[in-house]
Formats: sequence, C-alpha cells, structure tokens
Amino acid sequence: MRERLEQLKHEALEELKSVLDAKRLDELRVKYQGKKGKLTEILRGMGGLSAEERPVIGQLANEVRDAIDAAVTTHAERFEREETERRLASETIDVTLPGRKLPRGAVHPLMQVIQEIEEIFIGMGYQIAEGPEVETDYHNFEALNLPKDHPARDMQDSFYITEELLLRTHTSPVQVRTMQRMDGEVPIKVICPGKVYRRDDDDATHSFQFHQIEGLVIGKNIRMSDLKGTLLTFIQKLFGEDAQIRMRPSFFPFTEPSAEVDVMYKKKGATEPSWLEILGCGMVHPRVLEMSGYDPEQYSGFAFGMGAERIAMLKYGIDDIRHFYNNDERFLKQFARQ
Repeated sequence: MRERLEQLKHEALEELKSVLDAKRLDELRVKYQGKKGKLTEILRGMGGLSAEERPVIGQLANEVRDAIDAAVTTHAERFEREETERRLASETIDVTLPGRKLPRGAVHPLMQVIQEIEEIFIGMGYQIAEGPEVETDYHNFEALNLPKDHPARDMQDSFYITEELLLRTHTSPVQVRTMQRMDGEVPIKVICPGKVYRRDDDDATHSFQFHQIEGLVIGKNIRMSDLKGTLLTFIQKLFGEDAQIRMRPSFFPFTEPSAEVDVMYKKKGATEPSWLEILGCGMVHPRVLEMSGYDPEQYSGFAFGMGAERIAMLKYGIDDIRHFYNNDERFLKQFARQ
C-alpha cells in the first residue's frame, strides 16, 4: 500500500503540472480526492492492515492528501489571479472621459402647488390633517349635514363600495374626524389635502379623481371677518400682493352662511382682468358642530375648500386638466425647479 500511495502522489502531481484551466483542475481534484477518487479507494483497504502498519500508512496517506491539496490550491490561486488580470485588462475605464449626464427629475406641478399651499397655511399656524380615502357614509355625508335623502348622496354621483362605504367625494370627512378626535377641545386649525373621487366624465375641466385642500378653524368668537382675512392673506401669498378677492353668497349644507370666493384674474391674451371662482367657504353649520361634540352656543368656526387642479390651472395658465395626468414629459418639464 505504501508503494501505491507513493505512485498516486507522483501521478497526481505530474498531472496537475500540466493543468491549463480551473475546470480541468476541479476534474483532477475529484479524480484523486473525491468520494470515489483514487486516494479514497486506496484508503478503503486500510482495514486489512496490521495494527503496526495502520499509523504509518495513515500518516503517509495524510502527507499524500496534503501534497495534492497544496498543488490544487496553488493552481487555483494562479487561475484566479490570471482571471482578475484578464478582466482588468478588458474592463479598463478611461477616467478622462466625460461622465454621462443623468436626467433630473422634478416635482409634479400639482404637488408643487399643494406643497406651496401647505407652506402658506403652516406659516399661518395651521396643521396638516389626513384621513382615509375609503370613507363611511356617516363621515362623508351625514356628519356634514347631508341627510340620507340629499341629492349629493345619489348612487350615480359617487363611487359606492357598499351601502355604507364609498370613495370620499371631498376631504371634509377629515374635518369631521379631526373634531371627533379633539373631543370638544379647541382650538382646531387644520388643512386637509388629499385625493377625492366623483363620477364625472373626463373633459378639459373635470376628472373622476382630483385633489382637494380643505381648511377648518374652530374656537371661540370665530367670525366671518376672520374667514375673509384668512382667505385674502392666502390668495395674496399665492398670487401676489396685488391679488383681489370677492365673496358671493352661496349654499353648502355644512356651512351657514356660505360663500363662493372669486379671484381677480387676467386671462392669457385678454386686455382686462376678470373674476374667476376659486373656492367655497362659510361658517361651520351649528348642526355639524353639534354632531361632532361641540356646543354651537359656545364655539364657532369656519371652513373652506378648493381644488388643487383649479389653483394650478389658474396659477400656470393651463387650459386642460388632463395635462396633469397624461405623463407627457414635454408638459411636466416646463415646471421643473431649477
């Protein structure tokens, strides 16, 4: 067995000298050291050796295994170095070449307007409130003084999921949830931006999904004059100090009295400015206060709501709401902040 081991060592080392690639190296490793390899086959015969011969042959077998291991490792390291050198030679980088200019993203014009409006109201002491887009019928309608038989609850006007669940038609439910969460405490001073859904046909001025930003203030001795001053300040910060507003009597079930607000607007190409309706507002209806846990004899408040798309169209002179949703890069790049 000693002669067989010596012969195996010599044969293996000679064959390893001529190996040219890693694949052949692995084949030789398996040939000599694998579970069915030649060295393993010889060692299976150690059971027939005498007790004196076993340690001697065992030590020799370890020496043969170590010699083959060392040769395999040496060749493997050489092949790895050669592969690294080959890759470095083929993948060289000319660091003097100019870099590739990556396209720069931009905030969507709608998000720019929403962020600007949020910043204006945060600067006036408001907080941002959010709520679910899938709303209950109670929060979306009933708590806002829209009873079960009100036309706004028509199944043809809203996206109902069940009789009691629907996609919210305005962000006013967030105001209701805020009042419920405050549990009769004041002051409340929030704006509620978010997506809303109505069953409209898409055209230049309508979409089934759009964005609203609503505001709510509740406290003691809140008056209509506070509402007008707040909206005038907001409009002038958004459109410039020369902007003017006017308030026209209107009707909303959740405010009383109610008004629509127009802003003095000069259309593109027009010689004279004209008035354009921009938002609705009013004093919170006593019934709405009462249903959310506020005593209308002690507390009052105002609310307002606007469409972000309408504000953006007015601010940027856009004539078709569908531009916001068509993902046309030519349109969107016009609003990239430098």
